[in-house]
Amino acid sequence: MDYQAGVSGVVDIVPETREEEEDVSSSRSRGWVNGLRRRWRQLLMIAVAIILLPYVLILLYMPSFVHPISTLMLRDLVFLRGYDRQWVSFDEISPNLVQSVMMSEDGQFCIHDGIDWVQMRGVVTDALEGESTRGASTIPMQTAKNLFLWNGRSFIRKGMELPLALAADFFWSKRRMMELYLNVAEWGPGIYGAEAAAQHHFGVSAAKLSRRQAALLAVSLPNPIDRNAGKPGRGLRRLASLIERRAGRSGEYIKCLYE
Repeated sequence: MDYQAGVSGVVDIVPETREEEEDVSSSRSRGWVNGLRRRWRQLLMIAVAIILLPYVLILLYMPSFVHPISTLMLRDLVFLRGYDRQWVSFDEISPNLVQSVMMSEDGQFCIHDGIDWVQMRGVVTDALEGESTRGASTIPMQTAKNLFLWNGRSFIRKGMELPLALAADFFWSKRRMMELYLNVAEWGPGIYGAEAAAQHHFGVSAAKLSRRQAALLAVSLPNPIDRNAGKPGRGLRRLASLIERRAGRSGEYIKCLYE
């Protein structure tokens, strides 16, 4: 009887120990899964915050006393390179530069809503047909890229750029948009904004830029590292002459900025 009871006691203990081990293992598994879910939720929240941050900044950048920096300026600070940017208001920038930049970069600036849909459809059509695509970036798109995104050609960046351009054009006036663009645009290594560019390349203030100087700055914008407005080659001078003529006839195109 005592032996059987002892055996019975042993038999009774073994299943209970296995159940406890299984419970511990299951608990650990659930804990790992819950921890992974928490991490994924945290990562998702961080990703959503990063995506929404530029839209919050668009609202914060509306007042004229706010002088934001671009992502390229931020990069230069991170790598301890430094940069030259002297903020100037829209009224302190020569109309010659405003006209030249519009005629070179975005002739429909005053009438589109941030995106030139006609040009964009042409680019999409060319891409679908396998042809080389031409540029269709508007000033709002370039401003959004400069302030919130990165350089380089990618569908991801372009996909983020389009809604940002629409939002920026909705909340910012055309004058504010142009003011921001001309104060963050890159005009050479470490040279940002119209004032620094005018002084670096021509030794004058942004307010004193001549038609020729303004045209040279405008045509250097697509590639300011290789295109030196202060030391233009023959091709750059030829493009500047074309933009200078267009700027001289741009009265109807810039009414949204000077009415």
